[in-house]
Amino acid sequence: MNPETERDSMQYDVVIVGAGPAGLAAAIRIKQLAEKEERDISVCVLEKGSEVGAHVLSGAVLDPVSLTELLPNWRETGAPLTCAVREDKVLFLTKKRAFRLPTAPSFQNHGNYIISLGLLTRWLAEQAENLGVEIYAGFAVAQVLYHPDGSVKGVATGDMGVEKDGTRGDNYQPGMELHAQQTLFAEGARGSLTKTLIRRFNLDAGSQPQTYGIGIKEIWEVPPGQSQSGLAVHTTGWPLDTKTYGGSFIYHMDDNQIAIGFVVGLDYQNPYLSPFEEFQRFKNHPAIRPMLAGGRRIAYGARALVEGGLQCLPKLSFPGGALIGDGAGFLNVPRIKGTHTAIKSGMLAAEALLPLLADCSEGQPESNPEAASYQQLFEQSWLYRELHAARNIRPSFKWGMWPAFAYTALEQYIFKGRTPWTIKHHGTDHGSLKKAAACRPINYPKPDNEISFDRLSSVFLANLSHEENQPVHLKLRDPALAISLNYREYASPETRYCPAGVYEIVEENGRPELRINAANCVQCKTCDIKDPSQNIEWTCPEGGSGPNYGAM
Repeated sequence: MNPETERDSMQYDVVIVGAGPAGLAAAIRIKQLAEKEERDISVCVLEKGSEVGAHVLSGAVLDPVSLTELLPNWRETGAPLTCAVREDKVLFLTKKRAFRLPTAPSFQNHGNYIISLGLLTRWLAEQAENLGVEIYAGFAVAQVLYHPDGSVKGVATGDMGVEKDGTRGDNYQPGMELHAQQTLFAEGARGSLTKTLIRRFNLDAGSQPQTYGIGIKEIWEVPPGQSQSGLAVHTTGWPLDTKTYGGSFIYHMDDNQIAIGFVVGLDYQNPYLSPFEEFQRFKNHPAIRPMLAGGRRIAYGARALVEGGLQCLPKLSFPGGALIGDGAGFLNVPRIKGTHTAIKSGMLAAEALLPLLADCSEGQPESNPEAASYQQLFEQSWLYRELHAARNIRPSFKWGMWPAFAYTALEQYIFKGRTPWTIKHHGTDHGSLKKAAACRPINYPKPDNEISFDRLSSVFLANLSHEENQPVHLKLRDPALAISLNYREYASPETRYCPAGVYEIVEENGRPELRINAANCVQCKTCDIKDPSQNIEWTCPEGGSGPNYGAM
């Protein structure tokens, strides 16, 4: 029997895929507006993580501007914003030394807060539920549903209890269909459903190819007095070369904790580069190691982040739905901030779609309209102005670090984002990778297990949960390419760009083969982005799988 015939269905006015800051902000705003108009609007949020916040990871320093617009009384209602930024430092690193740089406008964080994004999303979920939003965690959305006219009808969650060979296990449960008048997709960077929507509706026509980075983060508990609560440090330079975009953040939190992370632009060229190993090497810099000495790691995680900015944004709406948050690409790269922009995008989408929601008491429509005003609302908002002012900084790094530094200074201090031109990006991230024969291998030091560590012990701290017998969610379109191209031409870069040790080359009968350890996956999507032939496709595993980040 066709599995689709077995699905039960539920009807809502609005379904939101993803319980991150964008999705929850949209849900809250819809309910707020409906309350003002004395309308009963049903809203459902689906989250693939085991709980709200389980898959959320960010630096993070929050600009509270959009949170204040959404929930003006956030202070009185217990929002987890307790660590105000008290000092900013920007350091340029050489191998042995650190030089303090002037704090550029994009790094000035007066009025901002060092936060745990996981805790913030859980608090936002509470506010949404208080307004009547239904939130279901542990449900991975596997499919977009369409009306006969092509408009989005809703989504279907993935089947549970499917065995590795595709057969149904004893605990098999079919997925559920959720139908809606409007469906918002807040999947985060490189969302699997978002990719299909962009292709189906040609949403990226006229925009530049999206570019990404990988961010790797640890939380450390350090001896009393070693953490300077409210200090936000950013570094650039070593250990990356001048052709590779990236840098670090070190955020001193309350309770003797430090959030430390490293970001590498995925347009890097050398297939021997390992973002994870660069991070471990960075932590042993003479200016960084003392911050962590004597402490212990208590959390680890990684995720891709969108870096393209304004010129890479797709069309935001389509019949029956819209893209919000990192799924669309609203990160402000120079500020290294995407939470406030994600919240604002969710609010704007909510304001655009509410007038389209009809009274469906006599049956559901057979076609869903497009919230076309979302694009207009965005272009009239401070969010557009902020991204427009920042649009040229990230693409300038295609010229190399020193020219980009000079240009960034002009943009931030002289032009202040008002230049009449828009710089194009480098192209695609997977197309930036050079073949191994044209590059030098990088000799990374062994971990000391005090400050630097290996990947497997790091992944343990991500608190992974993964049903071993489920189908492998990392699919090779052509398995032969893993050896004929990646191994022979690029020295198997997937064994290095993955921050979780998912991919390894093993010898089978005297021949190399690619082994995929899917249970190690932290769902960062880097492999889907960086594979040179786009042969690796990340698909959503069973609901509840993946990391459980807690307070990351």
